[in-house]
Amino acid sequence: MENPQDIFSSNGGCLIDIVIEKYLVESKESVSHVQLACSMQDCAFPLDGTELCIWNTEDPSHQLLILRGHHQPITAMAFGNKVNPLLICSASLDYVIMWNLEECREKVLQGLVPRGTVMGSLLGKVLCLQLSPDDHVVAVCAGNKIFMLDIETQAVQAKLHGHLGPVTAVEFCPWRAGILISVSEDRGFKVWDHCTGSLIYSSSVLSAYPLLSLFIDAESRQLVTGCADGQLWIFSLMDGHHYRRVARVDLRKKTETFSTRRVKSGLCSQPEESHLPSTSALGKGEQVEVTFPVLRLAPCDLSLIPNSACGCLSSENTQCVWIGSSVGLFVFNLANLEVEAALYYKDFQSLSILLAGSCALRNRTADRKALCLLASLFGGKIAVLEINPAALVRAQQCHSVGQSLSVPASFCVLPTSPLYLGIAKEKSTKAASQQRCGHDGAVNAVCWSQDRRWLLSAAQDGTLRVWSARGAELALLLGKDMFSKPIQSAQFYYIDAFILLSSGPEFQLLKYHIDTCKDEIKRYKQKSKSKLICRLSMTGAVDMTSLSAVNDFYSHIVLTAGRNRTVEVFDLNAGCSAAVIAEAHSRPVHQICQNKGSSFTTQQPQAYNLFLTTAIGDGMRLWDLRTLRCERHFEGHPTRGYPCGIAFSPCGRFAACGAEDRHAYVYEMGSSTYSHRLAGHTDTVTGVAFNPSAPQESMGRPVDKYGYMGH
Repeated sequence: MENPQDIFSSNGGCLIDIVIEKYLVESKESVSHVQLACSMQDCAFPLDGTELCIWNTEDPSHQLLILRGHHQPITAMAFGNKVNPLLICSASLDYVIMWNLEECREKVLQGLVPRGTVMGSLLGKVLCLQLSPDDHVVAVCAGNKIFMLDIETQAVQAKLHGHLGPVTAVEFCPWRAGILISVSEDRGFKVWDHCTGSLIYSSSVLSAYPLLSLFIDAESRQLVTGCADGQLWIFSLMDGHHYRRVARVDLRKKTETFSTRRVKSGLCSQPEESHLPSTSALGKGEQVEVTFPVLRLAPCDLSLIPNSACGCLSSENTQCVWIGSSVGLFVFNLANLEVEAALYYKDFQSLSILLAGSCALRNRTADRKALCLLASLFGGKIAVLEINPAALVRAQQCHSVGQSLSVPASFCVLPTSPLYLGIAKEKSTKAASQQRCGHDGAVNAVCWSQDRRWLLSAAQDGTLRVWSARGAELALLLGKDMFSKPIQSAQFYYIDAFILLSSGPEFQLLKYHIDTCKDEIKRYKQKSKSKLICRLSMTGAVDMTSLSAVNDFYSHIVLTAGRNRTVEVFDLNAGCSAAVIAEAHSRPVHQICQNKGSSFTTQQPQAYNLFLTTAIGDGMRLWDLRTLRCERHFEGHPTRGYPCGIAFSPCGRFAACGAEDRHAYVYEMGSSTYSHRLAGHTDTVTGVAFNPSAPQESMGRPVDKYGYMGH
């Protein structure tokens, strides 16, 4: 097991800069499953059961403000959203009380006993409280009911019925007044109009475990809910999307992938055995499955952090959320559905709580740090942590790539480059006529030349053929003896100067010359010929599953994917591998699609550095070559057992993919959920393509029928 210094200091981070325990108190009664609360400067927690304690982070004396009024143990509390006056609501079996902190502090200074306003009594066991954005209404979740209480009149505005189990979390919709969303132990969520008390939408059962937490992201207009088994469910709240599911995430698997990537990238000296999802248990050979219950979700605003402090993680337009779990805190990216940073309590010897039963999180804009209030799962310890998100992210993000990678060629071809031979001479072609010929096996790849004069095809029979587009005669034939394994991918490259193909664990760069003239005596002898320029293998010598390179303009970059789930970048100007992306998908990538544009559209040069990858059962991912990071993850289309194709639109704003539900899906690059779902086929859509000059998309299925539909 690696040391915490290996985990957090390999990028120059320091343990003391990441997290500091600012305050520790021990209660006589356990508060492991009590809803805690944090504001910008204050933390609220119950002490000895019935006392509500407020700890101010800016008070140098660290004196507690103790509010008494409950006769039963406090089960939930929540701060208001306004700074002046700052309200806090607390609930127990006997009362729901609203406190004005400014008035309470003034009464304490005057030697008086602070009093709150009783909002309701004997409502039941309250698990969650939430104040509306304007602090006019408080939602009280008691059992399977939600009471909407008016803060000014203390009247019950509405009583929401419908859940079959205790309501565990509620949130007000920030952009739609009167909308409330709740989750419950009945494993579903509901959308309410709390002004009229009516139910708008009720979801189906999402999981086998209770839903514990809820978060609404106003920027992406998405709903995120967390389960007791560590599952995250993300839904779209956009108008017209009808609460469609965007993604389902297994936090345990994501943290395992995060640890594996860091090991393979050299940030860790050895695997983080203590953080793997299963650990040795009672006896030899026995194992216990460790889950990460999602106790709390809170916004993580990385836009306040300079880009230089986040390493290769761009804070601009990055939508992240804090995930509070029993074993640690995680920074989760809602765009690419990946864990960006992980903070495990046991990695810090200065922390008093190693296993949490409840937590609360809040970002502070003044010093760009975050407050975390923890309650121990066993015992009565309560701790306040101050976290530096910049130091946490910087310590765990990948190093920047040594050389700047770019798809558009930014340097002249070096004399030592394999590409130098291709531009030294121009190939000549002559027109002729010849009979047709065909493959003896399934065709794996088909590609047009940039000038649209030639068509390349590669098949399972181990041959590669180049056909004339005019008379459909065979212009070039590369036989089985040239390749050790069948060709999986093949294309023209470097504006038709080369043929690029993958066979087994390597790809080959071929220089070719096409001559269609036929000798009358030796009319069956082929005059076209090819020459091997270079061959490069993937790291680990694994078989390639996909290959991609730009042919429409000069580019030195070749992208490959292997059966070990990696994506490798080759720079043919240097003639070597330039970078490796480990764990690109949970399964081997079966297609890489680059943003190549078209001759009918123009894009910014930086846009050509974007590319897509897809794998069975793992959706589609958008990558940036400059950072070698996944920028967005699209998984709203079902591809559980069949390799469905993907495509970039000529404008670079859309991505399309096939699916097993007989539809084609179109995504916008700025959204994780699909914008169009195109019907018309009666079988799995295996291939998609955009018209280069018109807003049309072509879809193919196994029975070789095609449909053209506008998007």
